[in-house]
Parts: sequence; C-alpha cells; structure tokens
Amino acid sequence: MKRRVVITGMGIYSCLGKNLEEVCKSLYEGKSGIVFDPSRKELGFRSGLTASLAMPKLKGILSRNQRVYMAEQCNYAYLATDEALKNAKIDGDYLASHETGLLYGNDSSADAIMKSIDTMREKKDTTMIGSGAIFQSMNSTVTMNLSCIFKLKGINLTVSGACASGSHAIGLGRMLIQTGLQECVVCGGAQEVNPYSIGSFDGISAFSVRENDPAAASRPFDRDRDGLVPGGGAATVIIESYESAVKRGAPVLAEITGYGFSSNGDHISVPNVDGPCRSLKMAISEAKIDIRTIGYVNAHATSTPVGDANEAKAIANVFGDHRPEVTSTKSMTGHEMWMAGASEIVYSMLMMKNGFIAPNLNFENPDSDSVKLNIPATRVNKVFDTFLSNSFGFGGTNSTLIVKDIK
Repeated sequence: MKRRVVITGMGIYSCLGKNLEEVCKSLYEGKSGIVFDPSRKELGFRSGLTASLAMPKLKGILSRNQRVYMAEQCNYAYLATDEALKNAKIDGDYLASHETGLLYGNDSSADAIMKSIDTMREKKDTTMIGSGAIFQSMNSTVTMNLSCIFKLKGINLTVSGACASGSHAIGLGRMLIQTGLQECVVCGGAQEVNPYSIGSFDGISAFSVRENDPAAASRPFDRDRDGLVPGGGAATVIIESYESAVKRGAPVLAEITGYGFSSNGDHISVPNVDGPCRSLKMAISEAKIDIRTIGYVNAHATSTPVGDANEAKAIANVFGDHRPEVTSTKSMTGHEMWMAGASEIVYSMLMMKNGFIAPNLNFENPDSDSVKLNIPATRVNKVFDTFLSNSFGFGGTNSTLIVKDIK
C-alpha cells in the first residue's frame, strides 16, 4: 500500500511578502506586487513590467563562503526553506540524523552566466571570473547550495520542467515518499527576477505592455488580457510520510492526495486542451475523490490569450456542471515561472487554512471560454478543505496537484 504524504511546513519569499504572514495578508487584501521598472526600458525591453522583489541581505546569517556560491534565486530559496523547516519543527539535529531529501524546481541561472561572460570578455582572463561563478551558473545551483547549507543527506536533485518545475518537484517528492525511498523531502521552486532571465520572453511579445497601470496589467481569464508579467522568488514545502510526521509530533497541515502529469505532445510553446485535461483527470483519479469535493481551483492562467483560453476549456471539460471558484494568483504576483508550481501550493494552503479565496484581480470581462468558469473578481470568504492546483510549461509539460486539509 502506498504511504500517505502530508505537508508539515511551508515557507515563501515573494513579491507579496517576505514570509507566510505577510503573504497571507496580501492575498486577503488582494494586493498586487507588480511594478514598472524603467531600467528594463533602457535595456530595450518592450515591457518594463515586473514583480517587485528586494534582494535578501544574508550577510551575518550565512558565511561569505556560503554566499559566494549562491545565485540570485538561491537567496530567496534559502529564506523560504529556513522558514519552512522552522514551520515543520525540523532542526539541525533532525537533519543530521535523518536522510532528508531535496527536490527543487529551477530552470535558469541567467544573471550568473551573464556576469561570467561579461568578465571574461572585459578582462580576457578566465581566472577573473571567480570560483563562485561555477556554482551560481548551473541549473542545479539551488539544490547544490541548499543541500550544503542545511546539510541534507537524502536525494539531491533539481527539477527542470519549465513553468511546471515547482509543481513536479512536489509531485515527484510525494512519489519517493509513497514508495518508501524517502521519509521527508524538502520541495520547492525558485525563479530569478533579473531582466537577463526573461529578455527572450519580452522579445517574442509575451509580456503585457499595460505600463501605465502596473497593478492592472496581469489579467488572467479577462477578455482584454495582453500578455503575462514576469515575477519570481522562492517557495518551499516540507512533505513527509504521515507516519513520520506523527512520530515526531510534527504539525500535519494537509495531505497531498493526487498528482497528475502529462505532455501535450504538440507545439513547443502553444498549449492545447488535451494535455491539461489528461493531467487534471489523472490527479483526480489518483486522489480517488468525488470531483464535487474540490472547493477551489488555483489555475495556471498566466494572462496570455491562448493559454488562458485553453486552460478554461480544460477545466470546464473536466469539471462539467460543478463550478468551484477558479482564480489565478498570478493576477497579483505575475508569472513566477519555475517557482509558480510551489508558490501556488503555498498561496492555496494559506487561503484554505484561513477560510478565504483571494480575488482574480482585473477580471472585468469574461471571454467565451472563461464565462463557463466561476471566477471571482473580489475576495470570497469560504471554508473549503480540498483544492486543485495546475501548472503548465513550455514544451507541453503539465502538472496537477490535489491537496486536502487536515484539521
């Protein structure tokens, strides 16, 4: 029999706040973290919109030797993971005596690579790049740094699955625990916020250009959406077997009851309806639940014309006449990309634990697809105990998670 997998801790560093308390407040108030950054226009960006995120100051918290190996997103991931471990009541003694795993979503480290190349071109001397650049520039930068800082001894692996990376990390971690290969896994996703990481997205006109009103730019499911807004940060979720959590007296917050995945097997950047439908159905089937028990759907919807339309079709096809509230927290955060699948589990958990559903900001006019869904533009005060979260990415990778509350 597969073991039950539960969430015992969470942590986040987001444009909505630097910790769980700040983020929950922003969600409740429907506060946007999106701003206009004029420096992006100077770089030739079509859109100067971005999520606002301060770089953490870790001097005095971590040693210089530790900090020098960390890329931008590692800083966010460290704080999110530190909060999550404390939230789960896991200390250094536990980590030293148990093989705790680490699966983290990350799919770029552009800033570190750019700095290395600039130094090489300017100095004409590779020794000037510095040893830290090696560990900053690799896609596995987050997992290699976190595993060393927290002295984790279990699986150590980066999940690189585009904008579904963070969600797949949690789903795969669950599978390792279900089969008994791990008792506890630190899962999450991180995304750098610097302009180098997303310049190519701007180059294909993927971003909103509603620069005169940044808070109104990200408009998931709205008829007048004109593109996504880039975001970032990091989110960490501690998952472990139910038996492990009970044995150590951990706070058991919720159970991950379903994980679905699929590939569109189609266009590299344009999503379809079939792939998401199969991911949703697989998660629901694996959770072995009546679809009517799902009280909330956290949609992937990034505020792009085709992506939102096809996800709306998929949700409507799968849910039929059951119409739970469907929102995209990306209306507040922008698209947090490699982080999104993990952060949206945290956002949904905070809402479920506090009895509300944050608004789908800027949803003013439905289109022919979104009109079929129950999308609230203002906060809904609602008690629910089960939610579904979608994450889809370039290359047609899809991930769906279902989480049930444990009081």
